[in-house]
Amino acid sequence: MKNMYRFLRRPKFLVAAFGMFLLFAGLLRVLEIFPFYHGIDPDKFNNGGTEMKDRNVGRMFGPKAKGGDMDSNDETTSKLEDYMFFSKGDEGEKKLSYRKLHTEILNTPKVDTETKRFGEPNYRVHIFYYPWYGNPKHDGKYIHWNHEYLPHWNPEIAKRYQRGRHVPPDDIGANFYPSLGPYSSRDPGVIEEHMKEIRAAGVGVLVVSWYPPYKADEQGIPWDSLIMNFLDAALRHKLKLALHIEPYKGRNDYTVHKDVEYIINKYGKHKAFYKQKTKNGRYLPILYIYDSYHTKPHEWAQLLTTTGSHSVRNTKYDCVFICLMVEMEHRSCIETGGFDGFYTYFAIDRFTYGSTWRYWGQLSSLANKTGTLFIPSVGPGYIDTNVRPWNAENTRSRQNGEYYRKSWRAAMNANPDIISITSFNEWHEGTQIERAVPKTVSGIIYRDYGPNPSDYYLKLTKEFVDKFDRQ
Repeated sequence: MKNMYRFLRRPKFLVAAFGMFLLFAGLLRVLEIFPFYHGIDPDKFNNGGTEMKDRNVGRMFGPKAKGGDMDSNDETTSKLEDYMFFSKGDEGEKKLSYRKLHTEILNTPKVDTETKRFGEPNYRVHIFYYPWYGNPKHDGKYIHWNHEYLPHWNPEIAKRYQRGRHVPPDDIGANFYPSLGPYSSRDPGVIEEHMKEIRAAGVGVLVVSWYPPYKADEQGIPWDSLIMNFLDAALRHKLKLALHIEPYKGRNDYTVHKDVEYIINKYGKHKAFYKQKTKNGRYLPILYIYDSYHTKPHEWAQLLTTTGSHSVRNTKYDCVFICLMVEMEHRSCIETGGFDGFYTYFAIDRFTYGSTWRYWGQLSSLANKTGTLFIPSVGPGYIDTNVRPWNAENTRSRQNGEYYRKSWRAAMNANPDIISITSFNEWHEGTQIERAVPKTVSGIIYRDYGPNPSDYYLKLTKEFVDKFDRQ
């Protein structure tokens, strides 16, 4: 018995036994004895597993969009349809097609089990996300949490206020304190938690702040290398991802052209990369361009109109380009620049023309007139006095969630195709809906969501996402 035990423990025997198991499982698959193998519901099949009751197979493997990233455009779905609905006349073709389906399913990332209890995400709701945070454990130092106090542009005003940097972990550049503490955007556990929170809120698309490789804002370090991690995590949670191109030094229509080529070549085929249905029925990636007004409309036209000198229109790099509407004159980004839509970003009612709720009806009419997308940006409030101590006049109190409710109602009254949320985690400006906790330390008193729980704004978001879905 001991000799037999030693024999069974030999690596060669174990490898051979495992190989026989895989061969047997493969034969069962080809013979279609177990159509439920690898998670397929046998009730979806008729006639021994050769036909599916529901041709909309995308519901099994990917999210169904509402007005955006439709099943018919999903790469996985299209492949599955090719493999599932083959001719019945050739038995050899049937088995070959089924083998392709088997391979495709094996290569499809599993949906997170906790995510399955949520309803379908709404891909008409986008949320701005910032991956610029770091801490010593994952990055060797604190990044962004140690944000400097920004000086006022008027020297006389600037000298009245504090200068220097924050000193984490207790002193951070924000007026609220995150439930996860001063986390790193590189932490896989943080990424997973964020995806779960976004999914629980019903949001379908996270719009991730992006700089080209080797570029970053003044407070941070480059993070393009993280985008694939976010795409993979989004896919596990049935979310989609779009990019928010930030205003780096020297950005213009030519550099953005290179950015677009890079983005499409590197990320365009990922199954979680969001694509918006256009008015002519095409599905194209959507790109938000922050501070787009820094480039003149006639320069954007060289990139974004069909007659432009280096146009991307009707090429593999064509996208749905969204400009930032700050002032009324920025409508020229639509009328001259060739943008496909516009968003308002700022979660501060009456701060700019675009962010003023009472003007959203006018902006909706402009979008209808020009055949473009109007994407109003709602937010829970605003406070940035821990990075701009001189900017208290632009603080917008959360009012126990009432400010957020009003912004949602104003957006839905404008009847837009998409609503964006500012933001999931822009902590410096106090627009986050991410969990926050009470904290008082060394004389610093952070705000919180009291008397409500830390996930209050996630739940409030879900409430309005559902209302928008029914609209």
